[in-house]
Amino acid sequence: MPRLGWLGRYLWGGWASATGIFCLFALWQFGSEVYGGFVLPTPLRTFAEIATIVQGPVFRDVAAQTCMRTFLGFALAAGLGGLAGAVAGYSVAAMRLLKPVVAVILSVPQISWIILVMIWFGATGTTPVITVTVAALPISFAGALEGVATRDRSLDAMARVYGVGPLRRFATITVPHLLSYLFPAWTITAGTAWKVAVMAELLANAGGIGGELATARTMFDIPQVTAWTVIVATFALITDYGILHPLRESLESWRRAGQPRDAAP
Repeated sequence: MPRLGWLGRYLWGGWASATGIFCLFALWQFGSEVYGGFVLPTPLRTFAEIATIVQGPVFRDVAAQTCMRTFLGFALAAGLGGLAGAVAGYSVAAMRLLKPVVAVILSVPQISWIILVMIWFGATGTTPVITVTVAALPISFAGALEGVATRDRSLDAMARVYGVGPLRRFATITVPHLLSYLFPAWTITAGTAWKVAVMAELLANAGGIGGELATARTMFDIPQVTAWTVIVATFALITDYGILHPLRESLESWRRAGQPRDAAP
């Protein structure tokens, strides 16, 4: 029952986000009327094109390729970046050493990483995965670093006085605080992963949604370009609101402990 109650509140709260999407559609419609359907197809025209694409024979394979590459790159970036950032957060020397490196990596344009990876590994399906990992890893690293570095050391010292072991202190004190920094970083990481993966597929001619966008660009098919763009944005929203947000609610249930009894689930 608590799970069902949370699901109901989560779905009901989605109306606020849906309102923002509807406002975006209104601006989209306005832009189409101002500049014309050839430059910017209307939302209805785009949705009709999306329906045609989804019913087509290649959509499933194309979407599966891009999803696999994106999620693999995201998992590597989130896992390696989070682990490295958490370790560095315990060491002032490592923090000072790695922060400039992360800043340099973040300052490198994503297109540069794509070109470098294409030169190093060739224009294959590996290029999007590696590019996503390199481009998104610093974001996860920075979130984990700040999460560990800003932990409440007084709570850790109190637990140590009462004989709590290091692993349990990490799990019960550091991890909850760490997750409050990691999930916002992972949200940005996920959005970056989708953008970089499609861009790498387009430039490397590696198939997937990026390959379909390249074909639509060659044919100057603006409605299809817009349709594939909306499809990618939809996948990104599903990743955020369908995976990361519910996972965050599940792992950060401690946040509801401070709420009034009548507001708690």
